[in-house]
Amino acid sequence: MRILFINNSGTGYADYLDIAEGTTVEQFFKIKMPNQNEADHLIRVNRQPVAKDYVLQDGDRVTITPQKIEGAQTTNTEIVCVTR
Repeated sequence: MRILFINNSGTGYADYLDIAEGTTVEQFFKIKMPNQNEADHLIRVNRQPVAKDYVLQDGDRVTITPQKIEGAQTTNTEIVCVTR
């Protein structure tokens, strides 16, 4: 079965992949993102969030995006409103 995989973890490539029938999103993540934590990524199928036990279907579009880009720093921004 064939799916489109979009990896947004720095490389941002998209590629068609052949995967086994019955592959779940959780299994696919573990294969494509070894040693990564699922909780650190937004995982979407056909632009929608899905449960980890969702079984991928032929033609699905899988997107994996890290929630924090390595090296990015958070900033504390203060907004001040002045009224007269």
